[in-house]
Amino acid sequence: MMPRGPLFYSIRRLLSALMASLFLLLMPGLHPAHAAESRLPVAQEARLRELARDLRCLVCQNESLAESHAPLAGDLRDEIRDQIRAGQSDTEIIQYLVARYGDFVTYKPPFNTRTLLLWLGPFVVLLLLLSVLWSFHRRGRPARAAPPAEQELHETHEAFRRLERQYGSKDD
Repeated sequence: MMPRGPLFYSIRRLLSALMASLFLLLMPGLHPAHAAESRLPVAQEARLRELARDLRCLVCQNESLAESHAPLAGDLRDEIRDQIRAGQSDTEIIQYLVARYGDFVTYKPPFNTRTLLLWLGPFVVLLLLLSVLWSFHRRGRPARAAPPAEQELHETHEAFRRLERQYGSKDD
């Protein structure tokens, strides 16, 4: 093995820095010319941002495409940018994304048979909880006391039956 001195490590660092610089310059997404070419006019960029606010990031799920920093969100923004550049309307762009990624990509899914549970599920759960609470409420109430006259009449009949059993019936 050859001895490695400070000169070797200096050359190695220099070569690593040159390779990293070359790599960054040749990467298409990071090149300044590519960034300028991917931009849209101001009005169309505003339209892109508005669309991206209304669409959900498929990775983050609780962030819009405009807020997300996920690579897939960047790819989707680029896809929207390309479609805007191609002259597609907002509705056509959303329909394309829904066809490709499903209704989940929108924050306002349509009301259809596939999303029926999504729309009606919370109301069904709420009704079930209310019925359970109502049944517990009904069970927890004390039994309603009979009016005193009826209660006394009932007690008198019970006492009379006991006496009949004890001393026999009057028909004997």
